[in-house]
Amino acid sequence: MLKLRLIPVLLLLLLLTGCKSDERILEKLGMVQTASFDLLDNKQLKVTYCVPVTDPTSKVRRELMTTVSDSLKSARLQFSLQSDLKVVSGQVRETLYGMKLAKAGLGDYIDTLLRDPSIALGVRVTVVEGGAGDLLSKTFKSHNDTGRYITHLLDKESFGNSVPATTLYEFSRDFSDDGIDPVAPIVKDGGDKVVIEGVAMFQEDRYVMRIPAKDGIIFALFRDDLRQGEVAINLGDKDGRPVVIMLSSLLNKRKIKVHQLAGGRFKVDIYASIQGSVLEYTGEEKINESKARHELEQKISEYITAKADKMVEQMQEHNVDSLGIGMYVRNRLNFKEWTSLNWREVYPEIEVKCHTKVLIKDYGKYS
Repeated sequence: MLKLRLIPVLLLLLLLTGCKSDERILEKLGMVQTASFDLLDNKQLKVTYCVPVTDPTSKVRRELMTTVSDSLKSARLQFSLQSDLKVVSGQVRETLYGMKLAKAGLGDYIDTLLRDPSIALGVRVTVVEGGAGDLLSKTFKSHNDTGRYITHLLDKESFGNSVPATTLYEFSRDFSDDGIDPVAPIVKDGGDKVVIEGVAMFQEDRYVMRIPAKDGIIFALFRDDLRQGEVAINLGDKDGRPVVIMLSSLLNKRKIKVHQLAGGRFKVDIYASIQGSVLEYTGEEKINESKARHELEQKISEYITAKADKMVEQMQEHNVDSLGIGMYVRNRLNFKEWTSLNWREVYPEIEVKCHTKVLIKDYGKYS
């Protein structure tokens, strides 16, 4: 009977002993918030980790650790030799990739990060013009933590859809899909601040081309539906001064129609139906009058369509399907037809036409 009573006590002691190995004391953890990766000339990897300093008495707000390694995981082991803290990745918010590494291909590095159960699928993927470690190591005025500064900057701009908010999950998903190519934002060192340079476009996992930041919203309108955004459009000059209209609170519905033609050819129409509010207008037309407003809507539609057509032409020249046209072509074919189709060869030759319809839903107060 005594032995039976001792069993629960022994089990409790075993459980308490097991908890000791999983014990994590906050003050002893180096919680990586931003990580950067650069490919060196000798094909090794330069890894930089940014760890916030939690000690309120310290004047330093972050600790930077840099090493050169053959892989991401061996780099973390080397970081353990540089710090008195236990380096953990559970709080990573942003991963930065140098341009040289992006051109070589990000697939293996994204896959390694996704295999780590402590790293969230929502960690951001960002390409850096030049060296990612150099940018992360720099301190900008009024920003003690450059990694957090970049994260907040991209959060703000992605909310307005001027750049994509690409995560590890989204990059991996599009990389694995044979009907679309991944995209990611590009940032660079602007001297006294970090600047968003544009949208990086990949062929599979390799960086190939970019769309400038000022055209990022045009790209977003034809890539997906939108429920937020702003666009400023220059409609030409009037009496020596530019005529500019700015639309805010954009709502966009995108549709793609695929037409299968004779000889195995395809024709694709991409439609963007846009609604927006006039936030600024420097022209002379009275847009409170229906006729003038409709003429202005037509001018805006023509401007966006011309920009989008040029953008698609550039993507076809570089053979990157960043709009996901291949997914819609695949949906028109059976499995055998799609697998026998070499989409990389077919895509640059298909006819793609963009169509834009703009509706000004409100235009402010006019006397």
